[in-house]
Amino acid sequence: MRKEFWTLPLKALDPQEWEALCDGCGKCCLNKIEFEDTGELAFTRVACKLLDGQSCQCSSYPDRHRYVPDCVVLTPKKLEEIDWWLPATCAYRLRSEGKPLYDWHYLISGDRESIHRAGASVRGWTVSEVSVTEDDWEDYIIEDLA
Repeated sequence: MRKEFWTLPLKALDPQEWEALCDGCGKCCLNKIEFEDTGELAFTRVACKLLDGQSCQCSSYPDRHRYVPDCVVLTPKKLEEIDWWLPATCAYRLRSEGKPLYDWHYLISGDRESIHRAGASVRGWTVSEVSVTEDDWEDYIIEDLA
């Protein structure tokens, strides 16, 4: 990978660099509720059944679509359509907005654990969608995901 590739425009990244940009927070794997009457989007603590709540990684990333057919494949083009759907701390969203990565991002800190120490990941506070019915997701809304 190129030195400081994360400072390049997203469309200039090769597939390996694109994947490496992910900060590993796990927030994109949280289920969201979109309220039809207001258009408001609310994140919940209810995570995809494939999210490992400790590592904040997908437990079946290469073949996740076999288990979760509607899992979003994030691409530069898709990012333009759903950037509002990603948390404000997301590396992809930050870079698409021309903002730098946070100091806790492993590409800056050199340490994959720094995101967890900074409290910027979902480590330890999610519940699996397997144990919560969709009707109860509102009980798990997160007020502030920043």
